Amino acid sequence: MGNDYDLILIGGGIVGLATAYKINSRNPDLKILLLEKEDHVAAHQTGHNSGVIHSGIYYKPNSYKARLCISGRRELVDFAKEHRIPHDICGKVIVATDPSELQHMNRVFNNGLANGVEGIEKIGIDRIKEIEPYCSGIEGIWVPCTGIIDFASVAAKYKEIIEAKFPQSKVLTGYEVTGFERQGDITTVATPRGVFRAKNIVACAGLQADRIAQKTGIDTDARIIGFRGDYYDLSEKGMSKVRNLIYPVPDPKFPFLGVHFTRMIQGGVECGPNAVFVFKREGYGKTDFSLRDTAAAFGFKGTWKFFAKHWKFGIDEYQRAFSKRLFLDRLQKLIPSLQMDDIVPGRAGVRAMAVSSNGEMIDDFKIEQQGNMIHVLNAPSPAATASLAIGNEIAGMAAKQFGYN
Repeated sequence: MGNDYDLILIGGGIVGLATAYKINSRNPDLKILLLEKEDHVAAHQTGHNSGVIHSGIYYKPNSYKARLCISGRRELVDFAKEHRIPHDICGKVIVATDPSELQHMNRVFNNGLANGVEGIEKIGIDRIKEIEPYCSGIEGIWVPCTGIIDFASVAAKYKEIIEAKFPQSKVLTGYEVTGFERQGDITTVATPRGVFRAKNIVACAGLQADRIAQKTGIDTDARIIGFRGDYYDLSEKGMSKVRNLIYPVPDPKFPFLGVHFTRMIQGGVECGPNAVFVFKREGYGKTDFSLRDTAAAFGFKGTWKFFAKHWKFGIDEYQRAFSKRLFLDRLQKLIPSLQMDDIVPGRAGVRAMAVSSNGEMIDDFKIEQQGNMIHVLNAPSPAATASLAIGNEIAGMAAKQFGYN
């Protein structure tokens, strides 16, 4: 029948597309259907990130993030070269501006060494100025293997290859998954535009990951909480003050990397983001609101416990979200000469962050298997960098769980 497939994959972001590409590459005769609810792929996190090819320096050794970011980065760069996707391995500096940051900066450096991040080195004031003349810092880390790319273009290329190499497989956009029904060894996937059947399911649903898991009957302790990141762009006047990428030393007490400067592959430089709780999971405006999303977040005890642990951080971030002056103050820690007319409002993105019921952020990738299903329940940054490696990981799981190659 026309709506019968071997595997249905849910979610047309970069992780879902990479997973379909990898499974089909290992199993060319497999008939795969990928369903994406928006009218185009890479509509949310993939298409709203900063486009950084991450090195793997930050992550706990032997974690999913560390292992998959580094192998995924190397494969991604080879993929971009092969398919002529614009990218630039321009390097970045991580800069300490206060002595209190040095201990954690050393911890980050040691993580990078343990993870096998190539070429990293500690640098002093003179070398910081040589790399980024307008940047002010007392010590830093040079990370030469960091780069920039347009991840939406990468996702589009995955889709193009799937459709060209595996004509029995399909990527359908505008198909929102609304329910599942299991009958024997077949699962029926419902959408407003029709039903589809498959023996096996893989879900890579990003901001909707927990909801898709719940619809399939999988009980998970984690819930997705959305955080919006607002960016500013450097004006034509301000762009001369940044050559490539400048990052602060992340504060270990908080769950985000802090505001940073990123040269974009399409041109220009953006700075940010802040990180504020969103009242709509897929809301990119400062006043976007969804009653359903807000009720779900505040009805989960983990949300309140997370807020209780990080209330001061949250207040500071909200103030910066509505004050250009406060945002500039934070940016000036890295580039003191930056002025108000050097920055102009830019885009926004939303990050899906999985939080446990005890209020802890689930920092690593979280992929769970149950029966005929595999769920990617948490895939925050550096998931885009690691997408091909995540695809390989899930393809290996599918080989064991579903009997594929």
